[in-house]
Amino acid sequence: MAEQAGAGQPALNQREFRDILGRFATGVVLVTAQTPGGPAGMAVNSFTSVSLDPPLVALCAAHTSTTWPAIRAGGSFAVTILGDQHADLCRLFSEHGADRFAGREWARSPSGHPLPADGVAWLECRLAAIHPAGDHELVIASAGEGAVTDTANPLVFHAGRFRGLVV
Repeated sequence: MAEQAGAGQPALNQREFRDILGRFATGVVLVTAQTPGGPAGMAVNSFTSVSLDPPLVALCAAHTSTTWPAIRAGGSFAVTILGDQHADLCRLFSEHGADRFAGREWARSPSGHPLPADGVAWLECRLAAIHPAGDHELVIASAGEGAVTDTANPLVFHAGRFRGLVV
């Protein structure tokens, strides 16, 4: 059972909080960038639209990420919305130390960021603001260009695993 926090608010432990939020289905994206050290990328399920005018998106990057600092330093990146055929690609981009860009075909965004050639849709983004948010950074980015490139169903993450949509 959770301990009581100040002002009558219950304090959730990390496992309880993770279990609760795991019941919220999310899409999954790859965040990729061409950096001076080569291509860098990470899988992200904390991604959302923020504004249509101007076009803004948000994502969260963990302080423990070894990939995010290289992407952040460049000031721009690409976001690829993954389809239900990308579960293995998502797992690869979640592995620490994996060779994430080997063995598959990659396209390039107009600014040269790597994009999976078979992604569902993509956006090219420029950092607009970064806010501290607990053990993460809340990243707000402006979307400059993008396209829908496939009609596949989205890759959905729910309760700790990938799920299909019932259509």
